[in-house]
Amino acid sequence: MVGPIPFPNIDPVALQLGPLAIRWYALAFITGLLAGWGYALYLLRREPHIMTGEELGDFFTWAIIGVVAGGRLGYVSFYMPGYYAFNPLEIFFLWQGGMSFHGGLLGMLVAVVAFSQKRKLPMLGVADLVAAAAPIGLFFGRIANFVNAELYGRPADLPWAFIFPGAGDFGRHPSQLYEAGLEGILLFLILFLLARFTNIRRRPGMLAGIFLGGYGLARMFVELFREPDAHIGFLLGGVTMGQLLSLPLVLAGLWLVARATRTPAKMA
Repeated sequence: MVGPIPFPNIDPVALQLGPLAIRWYALAFITGLLAGWGYALYLLRREPHIMTGEELGDFFTWAIIGVVAGGRLGYVSFYMPGYYAFNPLEIFFLWQGGMSFHGGLLGMLVAVVAFSQKRKLPMLGVADLVAAAAPIGLFFGRIANFVNAELYGRPADLPWAFIFPGAGDFGRHPSQLYEAGLEGILLFLILFLLARFTNIRRRPGMLAGIFLGGYGLARMFVELFREPDAHIGFLLGGVTMGQLLSLPLVLAGLWLVARATRTPAKMA
């Protein structure tokens, strides 16, 4: 069997423009948002037309604020509440890292609800549009996690295991790539095929439900191979924080799918 793969020496700075250093995570965040925006515009060209392209552009700002604020506050609340209780100013030190997907999801939900009410748009229709594009951002985010050698997996004796810097001289699961494949590529393909070749978008909430349930199941599965956060470890019964936070997503997804199934398909 081939031994574990030494992690490649990757500069954390993706692009240096004079004094401005653009890191891989920032580049992934920007790329994911722009690609998701472009894909949402593509979906809007097909019925049902949930909003105009101009309205989508306006929502883009709301989405950025929701994801960043929610992601940061989620990390503070879910993963390190004790530390930030004594260091509250560091909550705003975004350059130090520390973002939570589950918090970002809650922030995006707030943005969807508030924007839909303000513009009098169908909230579940907007949620479906966001859900269809979300795996794109998840893919780039997980690739950035891998490049940064963070959120790596548990020890593994496998040909594709990596020796991550600062994580011992033994192989570990590249759990970031597992997540990129499941939460990103696979979930995107499922939602794309459903949106493209069925009338599922005429059942408000269906795509959002499938996304929530799909992400929750994928995350709970990958957590079996991902190293728990050192300051949290395993919870009661060997459950991880990621699995605990993902369970409500699965339940909410099932509820949305059941609700959409009972709702007659809307015509254009």
